[in-house]
Amino acid sequence: MTTRILGLALLLCCGPALAAIPIQHWTQPSGAKVYLVQSPSIPMVDVRIEFDAGGRREPADKAGLAGVTAGMISKGVEARNGEPALDENQLGEAWADLGAGFSAGAGSDRMSFSLRSLTYPDLLPKSIHLAARQMGEPAFPEAIWQRERHRLAASIREANTRPATLAGRAYAAAVYSGHPYGHEMTEATLERIGVQDMRNMYRLIEPCRAKVSIVGAVTRTQADAMVTSLLSRLPAAASGRCEPLPPVAEVPPLAEPLVKAIPFASAQAHVLIGQPGHKRNDPDHFALLVGNYTLGGGGFVSRLSQEVREKRGLSYSVYSHFSPGLHAGAFTVGLQTRPDQAAQAVQVAREVLARFVAEGPTEAELKAAKDNLIGGFPLLIDSNRKLLDNVANIAWNDLPLDYLDTWVARVQRITVADVRAAFARKLQPQRMVTVTVGAAAPS
Repeated sequence: MTTRILGLALLLCCGPALAAIPIQHWTQPSGAKVYLVQSPSIPMVDVRIEFDAGGRREPADKAGLAGVTAGMISKGVEARNGEPALDENQLGEAWADLGAGFSAGAGSDRMSFSLRSLTYPDLLPKSIHLAARQMGEPAFPEAIWQRERHRLAASIREANTRPATLAGRAYAAAVYSGHPYGHEMTEATLERIGVQDMRNMYRLIEPCRAKVSIVGAVTRTQADAMVTSLLSRLPAAASGRCEPLPPVAEVPPLAEPLVKAIPFASAQAHVLIGQPGHKRNDPDHFALLVGNYTLGGGGFVSRLSQEVREKRGLSYSVYSHFSPGLHAGAFTVGLQTRPDQAAQAVQVAREVLARFVAEGPTEAELKAAKDNLIGGFPLLIDSNRKLLDNVANIAWNDLPLDYLDTWVARVQRITVADVRAAFARKLQPQRMVTVTVGAAAPS
C-alpha cells in the first residue's frame, strides 16, 4: 500500500470535495484505449489489458473455451523473429528471474491479461518484452492441452460431487434462460474444445479492441510506450480497421416463477433464489448497491440475516447480491440450512425480499448502510492493485473518469425513495427462480 494512495483514500472518505484520483485517458493510433493513474511512491507498475473475449463470445457447445484459452497462455510461446520458443517451465523461470508476474484469465464478459513489475530500467523493459511475447505469440501446445483437459475433467467430476456445484449450475441455467451467462463448462463441452478452437477464439485479441488500465510509477509518455510495446506482437485487424463484433442478445426476463429441487444426500440443503438483475452501467446501480446492504449484503446486520438466522435459527449465514455485467447479471439470495428446515427458510427469505421490494429500507437502515459503505470505501483503493481493479472497472464499463472521486457523494445522495423505486423496477419477487439441492421442493 502506498502512502499516497492511502492518503487519497482517507481524503475521499472524510472530505470528498478535497480529494481526487486523476485518471488520464487517451486512445492510441491502433485504437487501444488507455487509462492511467500515476502512483510514484514505490517503483512498481500494475497493468491490466482486457478484451471482449469472455464467455459471452464462446459457442454454447464449447462452454469454457474462453477460460481454457486464457489458461493456456502460460503454457509456452512460439519461436518468432529470431527468438527461441519457451515452454511453460522456461516461462516460469523467466518471470521468476525478473521478479515480475504475468497472468491471464477470462470471465463472462472479458479476457484479461495482468502484468506486475518493478519499474527499474534494467527490469521493466524485459518484463514488457516477455509479456508482449506471451500475449502475442502463445504456442497452445497440443500435448499440454491434452494434459490440461484431463486435469480439468477430473476437477469437474470432483466438483459434481458437491451440492453447491449442482445448485449453482441449475440456478444459472434457469436464471439466464439460454443466455451465455448461464453456460458452464462440463465434461461434454470440455471434450469438444481443441487447440484450433483456442486459436479461433484468440482472434478476438486485437490491439484495436484493447482497454488498458495502468497504475504505478510511470509517466504518461512511459505508459503510452509500454502499451505500444505490449500490444506490438498482436495481429492487427485483417481489414485494416476494427470491425464491430456481433451483438450478444440481452438476458431475457423471467416470464414465470420456477421451482427446482435436486435430490442430494447431504447434511445441508443449498438454496438459491433470484432472477436477472441489472447491467453495470444502469443508472439504478448506486441505489441497488446501498439497498442491498440492508437487504442481505451487510452480513449479520442485514434483514435477511436478522429474520432467517437471528430470529429463527434457520441458517448460519444468508446473503443477497447483484452481479451486474455488460448484460443483466443475476440478483441472488443464497443460504444453507438443514434439509428439514429448507421450506421454512425459503418462505421466510421470500417474505423478507417481497417486503423490502415493496417498502424499501427505513431511514435508520439507510443511514447505517451509507455509513458502512462510505467508511469502507478507503479499503477498496488502499493498494495499487485494488486501485487498478477500480480503474479497470471504469475502463471496461465506460464509467466517468471521476467515478472514484464522486463515489462517496453518490452514495450519500441515495434516499429511501431511490432504493424503493430502484428495487421495484429491477426485482419481481413473484417471478423468481428457486433452486434447492438436498431438500424437498418448497411450495
